[in-house]
Amino acid sequence: MSSVHQGDLDEQVAFACAQAGCQACMGQLLRRHQGLVHVVLRRQCAGDLDYADMLQEGQIGLWQAIRHYDAGRGVAFSTYAGVAIARHIWQAVAREQRPHGWREPVEPPDPAAVVEVAWQRRAVRAALADMLSGLPTRLCRVVVAAYGLDGQPPLSLAAIGRLYGVSRERVRQWRNDALLRLRLPAVSALLRRWCAQDSRSAYQQALALNRAWQRRRRGGGR
Repeated sequence: MSSVHQGDLDEQVAFACAQAGCQACMGQLLRRHQGLVHVVLRRQCAGDLDYADMLQEGQIGLWQAIRHYDAGRGVAFSTYAGVAIARHIWQAVAREQRPHGWREPVEPPDPAAVVEVAWQRRAVRAALADMLSGLPTRLCRVVVAAYGLDGQPPLSLAAIGRLYGVSRERVRQWRNDALLRLRLPAVSALLRRWCAQDSRSAYQQALALNRAWQRRRRGGGR
């Protein structure tokens, strides 16, 4: 994972980025929620599959859960992902136990669900684009490059610094200044609603991150 994603990327932004194709955000979310896989494995009896196979299947289930999670439905990600991980493991067990040559019937996707997920993703992308449009041009470009929001691979702080002829630490300051603005309730409210991150605790966490960055700036962390 690129160093630009260490510790200060809001989860709702990370989900939006990952679902838009950002591999760095996907990796961050996989690591953040890896414990869910082990929780499910401790509760499951997986037939003839060994632990390594179960772990791999569980990780695939977690990856799929991140790709398809719809926070707008009001279900916590841990609940949604737990079901997805368990289902993927049991599907693997069922495949392992079927006679050789068995062909599993393919169930067509629910058209309503496909449309709903596509609409949700478009709404998240539109809200994120609107937030970015309110940033100064340089800060917007830094955030887009750092998180791969233009569909390109995310760039490291050092790589962005070379583009602007400044130090890695200076780019970090620009990125954190941009995140500080994006976390403001008046700016992030719409995206937070779409991603079910508009609770009091979510806003308090964002405020705490902003205060920490402001303290660092005042303390001479340039």
